[in-house]
Amino acid sequence: MKKNNYRALIAGVLSAAMVCSASSAVYAASAPAIDTSAKKTAAEGKVVFETSFESEEDLAHFSNRGGDDTTKLSITSDEKKSGDSALLASGRSESWNGPAFRLDGFLEPDTQYYISASVKGKYYTGATFSFQYTIDGQTSYSNLVQNLNGSGWQSVKNVPVSYSDGMEGVYVYFEGGSDDLYIDDFKVIEAPEVAIEDDLPSLSGIYKNDFKVGTALTPDDLASKPFMSLVQKHFGESITVGNQMKPDYVLNKEATLKYLEETGDDETPQISFSQAKPVLNYARKYGIPVRVHTLVWHSQTPEWFFKENYDEKADYVSPEKMKKRMENYIKSYFETLTDLYPDVDFYACDVVNEAWTDDGKPRTAGHCGQSNNYAASDWVAVFGDNSFIDYAFEYARKYAPKGCKLYYNDFNEYMTGKLNAVCEMAERLKKAGNIDGIGMQSHLDARQSLDAAFPSVSMYENAIKQYASLGLDIQITELDATVNENSGSTLFDVQAKYYKGIMNAIEKYKDNISAVIFWGVTDTKSWRASQQPLLFDADFKAKPAFTAIVEGKTPGEEPARTTKGSDTTPTKPTTVTTATPVDTTTEPATSDPEVTTVAATKYGDANLDGDVTLSDALAILQFIANEDKYPLNAQAQSNADVFLRGDGITANDAVAVIGYDTGDVKELPVSNK
Repeated sequence: MKKNNYRALIAGVLSAAMVCSASSAVYAASAPAIDTSAKKTAAEGKVVFETSFESEEDLAHFSNRGGDDTTKLSITSDEKKSGDSALLASGRSESWNGPAFRLDGFLEPDTQYYISASVKGKYYTGATFSFQYTIDGQTSYSNLVQNLNGSGWQSVKNVPVSYSDGMEGVYVYFEGGSDDLYIDDFKVIEAPEVAIEDDLPSLSGIYKNDFKVGTALTPDDLASKPFMSLVQKHFGESITVGNQMKPDYVLNKEATLKYLEETGDDETPQISFSQAKPVLNYARKYGIPVRVHTLVWHSQTPEWFFKENYDEKADYVSPEKMKKRMENYIKSYFETLTDLYPDVDFYACDVVNEAWTDDGKPRTAGHCGQSNNYAASDWVAVFGDNSFIDYAFEYARKYAPKGCKLYYNDFNEYMTGKLNAVCEMAERLKKAGNIDGIGMQSHLDARQSLDAAFPSVSMYENAIKQYASLGLDIQITELDATVNENSGSTLFDVQAKYYKGIMNAIEKYKDNISAVIFWGVTDTKSWRASQQPLLFDADFKAKPAFTAIVEGKTPGEEPARTTKGSDTTPTKPTTVTTATPVDTTTEPATSDPEVTTVAATKYGDANLDGDVTLSDALAILQFIANEDKYPLNAQAQSNADVFLRGDGITANDAVAVIGYDTGDVKELPVSNK
């Protein structure tokens, strides 16, 4: 298509999208509220704070973010969403400056709240609603709601937040641009109580004589009382920290560079477990054993860890230096962990995670990133092959706490090439005395029928059999089983039969299996939420899959939990709840099954038909106009996010796709670099 038709084509596609949803223009003057609430309406909860900023007294719980934030707060009648006035945030010199509402010292810790508010820019609204807190001197940030864009008032509705003892400087705040911001109709509601089905048999109780039954938790899970009630009742024999014990959370670049400057030692990276403390405090309080996940991984490991002077732009270090860094990292990891939590049973550790491809080969050399679909490995870039695995297990055996068993963990563990490679590796590590077991992640797909399910139950059972033949322990580490997207509850019976078959296969080899860990509790909190892979639904109710698993079993007693520890042990779990499962301040998506984001399969392919055409631009614009009527699943949204990737879905993504179709845009995604 000729270039001079480009703008006309854009206008035509924009018009088509507006026709599809006449009441919701793409560039609406006043956008509808963004509802990020749970299915249970927050209106049922108790209002604990509400203001429309009618007087200076209404600013009592608001401030700027401190430090170099130049924001000044006042009451103005120049703009208002309701009433006679609003909060004015003026004097902002940086985009991160903004009006902040402080939670700690005002709201109760360890309690979930929903926050609603409206924001408007002086000339144009381009804002983000964000969250920050400090623990152990380290401040963390996350974007709760992005792309509050338009010429009028933008609203957020029922955004879940919480904080806990041990956290300080806990704020929600609006940021973006440097113009004045107006805030109005700020409201805080305490999350309503939701009763779980207390008459169900305990899943962990049923299998208590066979293997541990546990789940994965992240800090944002802990404030939800019904969610944690399900954990206590059904999954209270083991906890895996979902993300916060992975290398990119534990390795502390700032402290490492400071240590290098002070000592000249570039072989001893510094670590911190500040991000993991909420879940670890919970495990300590209730005496729940913990799986350590994970030490050595190609994904979610910072590039600077592998480079000279810890500079991601520098050359890779030598294998000899990397071995020393690895050993010091693993040593410090275990020593720090056990010093902080001497009374927690760290009973298992995934030493190496996902080192083999499905065809049984090492990953390609390079940094795991968007350009290689998050599949490359810095470890291979340094060592040239997978020889780093042997060193990792050697060092883990040397420094792991007593009683902590060591595992190799992987997904697609039933694929023949990977299965053979893992078995060969495990036999070598077993001979050296450095491995105790195999972790089968078990991210499965029930699909639309048992005939279409992948893997089949027999294929999965064969993998268990092969690993059991090694004479090593097996743990099912991240179990979930999806159904087709947008299928509602129509495939729950298929899912139930599939789960039943998988659990029967696991029970058949129970003498070889010491733990079964479900990768989450409710569908809405799953990394594969759109495919409803877990045992409980959004209302915390058991699905047919749960019923199928427990049917015919002798009901067991749910584990008794009593608090542990000294007076210095937190009496409440530490938590922070964000509005979305994705921390939008980090790298975009990764293709790995463990990460709560989705990698793009084809940039621009929003309708998932395998091509990038005008129909994809239309799908994007329809989604922006009315996402309820024209939804895009997680995969489609990841594919669609091609303009300033990581900033969410906007009309600019559609324009970029159109440009790609016409040839004006040569490559997707379009970067701001």
